[in-house]
Amino acid sequence: MAAGKPKTTAPVNAHSLSATQVLAAFNSTQQGLTVTETKRRAEQYGANLLPQAAGPSLWYRFFKHFHDTLIYVLLFSAAVTALLGHWLDTTVILAVVIINAVIGFIQEGKAEQALAGIRQMLSVHANVCRDGQWQQVPAEQLVPGDVVKIRSGDRVPADLRLLDSTELRIEESALTGESQPVAKQTEPVALDAALGDRSCLAFSGTLVTSGRGIAVVTAIGAATEIGQINQLLSEVQGITTPLTRQMNQFGRYLALVIALLALLMLAVGMLLHDYSHAEVFLAAIGFAVAAIPEGLPAILTITLALGVKQMADRKAITRRLNAVETLGAVTVICSDKTGTLTRNEMTAKEVVTAQGQYQISGVGYQPQGELRFAEEPVNLAAHPALAALIEVIAVANDSQLVEKDGQWLVHGEPTEGALLCLAEKAGFEREQHQRLAVIPFESENKFMASLEQHRNGNRQLLLKGAPDRLLPRCSVQLNAQGQTEPLNEVFWQQQLNLLSSQGLRVLAAAGRDTEQTELGLSDLTGLCFYGLIGIIDPPRPEAISAIAACRAAGIRVKMITGDHAGTAEAIGREMGLAADATLQVYTGQQLEQASSEQLQQMALAGDIFARTSPEHKLRLVQALQQQGEVVAMTGDGVNDAPALKQADVGVAMGIKGSEASKEAADIVLADDNFSTIAAAVAEGRTIYDNLRKAILFILPTNGAQGLVMLCAVLFGLTLPLTPVQILWVNMVVAITLALALAFEPAEPGVMQRPPRQSSAALLSAAFLRRIALVSLLIGGSAMALFQLALAQGLDLATARTVTVTALVVAQAGYLLNSRHLNNFSLKPTLLFTNRIAWLAIGILVLLQLAFVYSPLLQLWFGTQPLSLQHWLWSLGAALLVMLLVEVEKKLLW
Repeated sequence: MAAGKPKTTAPVNAHSLSATQVLAAFNSTQQGLTVTETKRRAEQYGANLLPQAAGPSLWYRFFKHFHDTLIYVLLFSAAVTALLGHWLDTTVILAVVIINAVIGFIQEGKAEQALAGIRQMLSVHANVCRDGQWQQVPAEQLVPGDVVKIRSGDRVPADLRLLDSTELRIEESALTGESQPVAKQTEPVALDAALGDRSCLAFSGTLVTSGRGIAVVTAIGAATEIGQINQLLSEVQGITTPLTRQMNQFGRYLALVIALLALLMLAVGMLLHDYSHAEVFLAAIGFAVAAIPEGLPAILTITLALGVKQMADRKAITRRLNAVETLGAVTVICSDKTGTLTRNEMTAKEVVTAQGQYQISGVGYQPQGELRFAEEPVNLAAHPALAALIEVIAVANDSQLVEKDGQWLVHGEPTEGALLCLAEKAGFEREQHQRLAVIPFESENKFMASLEQHRNGNRQLLLKGAPDRLLPRCSVQLNAQGQTEPLNEVFWQQQLNLLSSQGLRVLAAAGRDTEQTELGLSDLTGLCFYGLIGIIDPPRPEAISAIAACRAAGIRVKMITGDHAGTAEAIGREMGLAADATLQVYTGQQLEQASSEQLQQMALAGDIFARTSPEHKLRLVQALQQQGEVVAMTGDGVNDAPALKQADVGVAMGIKGSEASKEAADIVLADDNFSTIAAAVAEGRTIYDNLRKAILFILPTNGAQGLVMLCAVLFGLTLPLTPVQILWVNMVVAITLALALAFEPAEPGVMQRPPRQSSAALLSAAFLRRIALVSLLIGGSAMALFQLALAQGLDLATARTVTVTALVVAQAGYLLNSRHLNNFSLKPTLLFTNRIAWLAIGILVLLQLAFVYSPLLQLWFGTQPLSLQHWLWSLGAALLVMLLVEVEKKLLW
């Protein structure tokens, strides 16, 4: 269903206007709209839904696999053989074409569902005020100007401008990349404020974690922030992979050469020799069928599919086959921070009291780890200031830690979850206290106060929150002996600056004994300051080593995040994003002001891009691609989806990733582990190496057969092969032998070499030289054996059977050459590293025996039984080819 008008008349700067001005702009009031007015606006703006585009039909997805230059040549050959009445040839050629299309159709997998993944984020219902009455309506019926109510647990139903809020905090990480819930308020913010800093707005699809609010709808459907991401996603065009581009170019060149040589054969056969029209046409078709590597698409697809299986074993689920080999060409990995490079689990990392600094081990919400002071484990009894701080953060706390399916989660605020985890590590028990009164956290105060009674009867006033709000309320501090002393504000400011410079979010704890039974803001004076806690969303340890592995492989890792620059830079330093200590950091505001040329320079030079929007991420990926980089983009939020789709390889997190990010990506990490990307790159490079080996193996097969047919016509000789015999060689050799190369292990040092150039030719000069040499050797030996068979008085059918057998046996020998592009292949230590290769040779021998001796196959392919002598001819020719290829390796590679 369409979302009506693509844009509302909402002012684009609603965040910079007061609540009264926004209501006036929408001709609305605090009591909302009338039912009559909402109906009129529904007709004007449409439903609060995202547009849904129709996907390609099954027929289109199937028949597009016939859109290939080489397939067109085969279809033309099938048509000509049909006109000549050679129905067996026609049937075999068409069968090859159809089988190739079926394989491609099956392996393609399901169509893109990224837009559907975003739609699942939208709210189902909304609490709206109409005609002065609050009522619940389907969220799709909201219109600009409606006044709605949101509270803890709600999904925000549209883009909203807040009119009133109480302790309202909203989880926006999927949209903005902010690692923790954002406190909301009603005052306008600066016109140029970044999306994550527009604290007076609530965005469609985000989740209210605490508090409540009343707001006016400013945008619906496609006009919302999530709707604009949806639009970006729908406009992103799928790009071709380096291998796809190379194969398409190779196919066009090969088809042109084949067509020209086939025309040459027709002209020579008709004008210079006495071939009949039917005979010369069959010869030209035989040449075309011989030269076209019709088994190559199937081998490429199967090799990629095997790579998909191998990557799945490493927790990388591939949704698009070509992404497997594209990984091998990646030069830049653009990674989201929250949940990708970091755990998206707030963790208390350091504590500072008047006694000194404490280090805390363990990460995430799992309460395992310990506190250490001067490298020694901490006993709270010997650290009274620390014990008092731990009591505050554990008791003045409304959240809970729970274990579910082996994973620790926080019910409540992530920051409070980190504090609870710290208290658990310290061995503190919360059950000894009873709450008498509380002042909850509000953005205006930036602290939480709690009046507690201990089971021994003592009452305490406990306070935790922003250090700049607590220090003015304190007059003393707790020293190492557990006694109070005058507050040293200079010391605490120095410690606060030190922790903040490390990218830590800093909280403070204070308190005092009291006899009061009620609690108000005026009571929060004369407190004792206990200390500071530094909290961070910690890096994944395995991601640090993975970044180092990527750098060794010549791949740069860039962080693109919606978080603040200071936090992102601190994480980047800890993760070693740059080879030296220098990190180049850009903000979304700088990207916004940059020209196209400047943006490309920033994209190349930058290590960290902070406070970015979804559009910034998309533009950065495009800028890198315009500079010739092959880009992998990782992420887990809906804000990452457009960039994931635009990237050469989009990589989403499978556990914590949104459905939108997973559906937009090419690869999904089942373990949310950045290090899996490095392993996947190594696998991608290995797969590409094996694809090149398969190409280098298959093309001389076709070259040798094409050479046999071309020479026969040019010199006016009897045709050594028929079209169906040629197809037998092509398909049997490709399916059995070439497939074995997909199982080759990784070459030594696969992750110590730079990425391949995406613009580099698929067939280098060395490759072309090898293909020409092997084609001449195999084709020449087969032609010589055909002439030898005729000279010894063998009939034509038997001579052709000798020729086919010579081609097949020579290819089996050449397989051993192809397993190693540069190394000597006949070393005993290398011969048996791929047992599949020997299994394939064994299967090929059985198939060829059936081809020679089976009455049914003799009828289909026009073959005759061979004697042992004829087999020895073929074996001798194959050994000669093997040895000469190894000599060529030694001399020229």
